[in-house]
This record gives sequence, structure tokens and C-alpha cells, in this order.
Amino acid sequence: MLSLFQLFLAVFAIYSALHYEDEARLFVPLGCLILMLVVSRIDRRLSEKESARKSFLKTEIAKVRKKESPTVIGQDFSTIESLVWPKSELLLIDAVHHILKDLGFKVSGGINYHSVDRIVRIPDTEKVFGVEIMMSAGEAEQNHPKLSRALQFEKEKKENEKTLIIASTHIHLPLSERDKVNDVSKELVDFLLRHNMSFITTHRLYELWQKAKAAEIDIFEVFEQIYSHRGGVFPLEDATNSHPFSPNL
Repeated sequence: MLSLFQLFLAVFAIYSALHYEDEARLFVPLGCLILMLVVSRIDRRLSEKESARKSFLKTEIAKVRKKESPTVIGQDFSTIESLVWPKSELLLIDAVHHILKDLGFKVSGGINYHSVDRIVRIPDTEKVFGVEIMMSAGEAEQNHPKLSRALQFEKEKKENEKTLIIASTHIHLPLSERDKVNDVSKELVDFLLRHNMSFITTHRLYELWQKAKAAEIDIFEVFEQIYSHRGGVFPLEDATNSHPFSPNL
């Protein structure tokens, strides 16, 4: 897009030099050349930033690939990128939807609710989650707009439905550093406990996905634990002690 704009400026500079008169014949092409220089620098910075991001992702995914189970290696790594290093909330929502569906959950948009991103049902049960999906450059805070939507869902939901927050936090950090930082603020933890909402990060969801695809855990049993969870950050350690799941996902 910037290249097209530069081309337009070059054409306009030539046109003005040929057809304009007096001072305009000098100043308009000069202005176009200055703008071309500015646009060129912006384009270069954006390219450098994108190259740095690709290099970072390549390194991180190479680390993941070494630990990855064979069943997950074949997965689309753009989904993994959008899950743990999302560029936008829409891409993050699509990635979470894809992974939950791949795990065998019944996933749909919030048809009857406009306050949640997805409705997720555990197969062969009446247990349903209203899922809010959010992203944060640092730890998740109580003032995030998605928490207001979650409160609205709490007012509208049925008895068998539970609010689950899935958040991509610290999106600029490598996975190896995310265990060293807090995912949620103290105020948000108190908020989640008060309203019986459970919280997991996309980093943890990704780990559960890996273990489930490798038949190391029963993912439905894990989500039944989340369903029964009293609220707050769900402890992954409890989930990974689930019995292995034998049927193919």
C-alpha cells in the first residue's frame, strides 16, 4: 500500500513539473519528493519491525517444535501464532475457536447472547461455557472491556452455563518468560472469585491442546474441572493430573 502511494507521488511530481507554472512547478514536485522520503522511511521501519517479529516467531516455534508431540507438529502454526502472539483480537478469537473445535468441543457464536465471544459445550453433557476471549500486552486488568461483557453474560446466562475467560497475556514475551510474570492483577483475581468466573491463559490452553492431542490427558475431564472450579485462575497443575484419554480426538 505504501509502495503504491510512493508511485502516486512520483507520477504526480512528474505531472506537476511538466504542467504547472511558476513557483508551483518547483514546490509541488519538491513536496512530493519529501513525502516520498518520509513514506520510504516509514515503510522501512515497518519492514524491519515485521522482520523482527518473524525472526522472533521462528525462534519460538523452533523451540516449540522440539517439544511438540508428532500429532501437533502437523498443525497450522499460524494458529499457534495467533493464539500466543496475536496481532489482533479477531485473530485470537478465531484461533481459540479452531483449537476448541479441534479438541472436540461443540463451539458456536453467542447466538442467544451478544455479550460473549463463543458458547462452548462439553459433548454429551449439559455443561456449557460462555467464553470471553481477550488479549493484553501485560497482565490482565479488571478494567478490560471484556470483563463488562462477562458481567452482562452473568446476568443473562442459564443455570447450566459458566463464564470462562480465555486471555492472551504478555503477548510480546517469549513463552519461556511467561511463567515468571503474573497473568492477572490482584483486583481481577478478586473480581473473578466474587463472580465465580474462571480464567485460563491461551498459553495454558495451548499446553492443554498439546497434552490432549498426545493422549496424555482427558480434555473433557479437564473442562469439567474448570466448570466446577469456584472461580479465579484455574490451576493447570490439577488439570494435568487427569487420567490419559485413549480415544482419538
